[in-house]
Amino acid sequence: MIGLDTNVLLRFFLEDDPVQSPQAKALVASLSRQEPGYIPSVVLAESFWVLQRGQGRSKPELLAFIASLLGAQQMVIENHAAVAEAMDRFEHSNADFADCLIERLCSLGGCSRTVTFDDRASKVAGMVAR
Repeated sequence: MIGLDTNVLLRFFLEDDPVQSPQAKALVASLSRQEPGYIPSVVLAESFWVLQRGQGRSKPELLAFIASLLGAQQMVIENHAAVAEAMDRFEHSNADFADCLIERLCSLGGCSRTVTFDDRASKVAGMVAR
């Protein structure tokens, strides 16, 4: 398995760097079921933030980005089930993906609730306001 950092994933998807993007494409093309790429949850959250805030990508584009990773047979997504559930919550609410992912990861970790000072997250991502 080969771990993928945020910058590699973004160079692959954005194709915005003349040197690093082709390298990222070649790396991803070399991945297989026998030697998959590993994407940690934090890489997804960082990538999502860059795509949404820095690149101004739309919600459908963001959903397609996550869905493509979840469906890629040459990728292993850390906490795959939590990411899929967070994507579903993000799709059907006004919550941020990161808030949905945090809440799902806490639930998966055995937490009875996730406490936040973010009123919006408490209303739309299933967290509890403090």
